[in-house]
Amino acid sequence: MKAIAGKFVPVMITPFNLKAGIDYDAVTELVAFYLEAGVEGFFANCLSSEMFSITEEERLALTQHVVKCVNGRVPVVATGSFGLTVEDKALFTKKIYDTGVDAVIMISGHFAKVEEDDAVLLRNFEKLFALTGDIPLGIYECPAPYKRILGADVFKQLLQSNRLVYHKDTSITHENVKAKLDVLKAAGSTLEFYDAHTPNALFSMQQGAVGMSSISGNFYPEVLVWMVKNASNPEQQELAKWLQEELTSVDPMIHQAYPMSAKYFLEKRGLPVRTISRAYALHLTPEQKKQVDALYDRFLGWCSRLGIQPVGV
Repeated sequence: MKAIAGKFVPVMITPFNLKAGIDYDAVTELVAFYLEAGVEGFFANCLSSEMFSITEEERLALTQHVVKCVNGRVPVVATGSFGLTVEDKALFTKKIYDTGVDAVIMISGHFAKVEEDDAVLLRNFEKLFALTGDIPLGIYECPAPYKRILGADVFKQLLQSNRLVYHKDTSITHENVKAKLDVLKAAGSTLEFYDAHTPNALFSMQQGAVGMSSISGNFYPEVLVWMVKNASNPEQQELAKWLQEELTSVDPMIHQAYPMSAKYFLEKRGLPVRTISRAYALHLTPEQKKQVDALYDRFLGWCSRLGIQPVGV
């Protein structure tokens, strides 16, 4: 496991213009916002980016734009396992790697059908590895097309390929997270493990995760940056435990109408992000807006207690 810990990597949303085309100017401002908040990486072309609702050309153009805006300041990863066959996935992996990303992420649910066993998944990954040369790869237990959680034994076998540098975990349970982190420690692997579940932040960081990559970072990245930097800091345990309780209590709410809820929150924060989504057709209800408005006030209170200056405020 790498000695460097405490990284927050946002799963980027995609701002759209009034015609539901990608608003690249807004993407540029969003990248600057995240960087000012202290993030140490970007996950472009992910579920939060509405990657299943944009075209192949848009996936490539969006990722390339993010890479250009970041300009090497922090690493960028992006999903690449699109296509019907493993060969198709390998081809798109090469295309998205050519945009300049640091690693290409494979969706675990793309390598076996829901009814197929792990032997099928492992064979398909092995084939993908063989077709993609030495491109650095990662795995994302994405909720779509269905959530395929890797058991520790499967994770260990995939790790032995020496092709994986990144893992975004959605196991949720402490038992599953710890089992995979124990595999990493035993292997002495340099793979970077990111937990996607905000309520796990304190636990996962203390168990050896290198960072977090959760949707809450599309609301208040500064707060998540503080958490990953201080989760294992003995001098900040009281505050870290308090913050974890706060983040956990609001987590169900931010999932409502997501990513529209995040876009509404960012718009409140002054970013040129419209509440337009290709993946979510409904507008926020008055009650949902009221909840997000209350969350914004709560966020400002967190920043005050943590001594954080919110970006743009």
